[in-house]
Amino acid sequence: MTADSLTIVFALYPNVTHLDFTGPHQVLCRLPGASTHLACVDGGSLNFDGVTFGNLERLADIEACDVLCVPGGFGTMAAMGDAAFMNEIRRLASDARYVTSVCTGSLILGAAGLLKGRRAACHWAWRDLLPLFGAIPDPGRVVRDGNVFTGGGVTAGIDFALTLAAEIAGDAFAQSVQLGLEYAPAPPFNAGRPETAPPEVLAAVTAMMEAAGPGRRAAAEAAALDM
Repeated sequence: MTADSLTIVFALYPNVTHLDFTGPHQVLCRLPGASTHLACVDGGSLNFDGVTFGNLERLADIEACDVLCVPGGFGTMAAMGDAAFMNEIRRLASDARYVTSVCTGSLILGAAGLLKGRRAACHWAWRDLLPLFGAIPDPGRVVRDGNVFTGGGVTAGIDFALTLAAEIAGDAFAQSVQLGLEYAPAPPFNAGRPETAPPEVLAAVTAMMEAAGPGRRAAAEAAALDM
């Protein structure tokens, strides 16, 4: 790391949600002097929702970073139980300028002991697990507490990245990136939050989340004991 460089690491693991990191990556790679790294424990390649990302670096080979970003996904709980992965998260976070996450990635930061007493965002269906790690759940789409920036569920990663870009390079730069990407959300439905989604839609998605992540509270409680 030098004064004119910015090392950004996306810490990946099996069954991550790829938009959790590709959205922020699209924004943050445009920062002046940015060097972005997609890395996992073993390096090589990982498949996310049918898309294979190759040439991933080994986390252990990255000496340090300015920005650490941990995305979320249905592999979050398994990642918490991966001692090698969690050790790399703690190591890289120890001297990073900014420690960040998207979606359930904040649970990984919490399990690493990085959110004690801090406000943090998370996907709405998993937010209730944050207190297990001493974190303060915040329903905000982007939440900042000191040098920790956390984004809510999936698409909030773009909002988080623009917020961080403004912090690092100024509002005008962040706005220029937003314009260049033509990021002007106008969703066809007002169903992006549990508070606004139709009750039947909320019930169906909640059931899907519970079915896709059985035992998640038990896994989170186990991870909290290992902090």
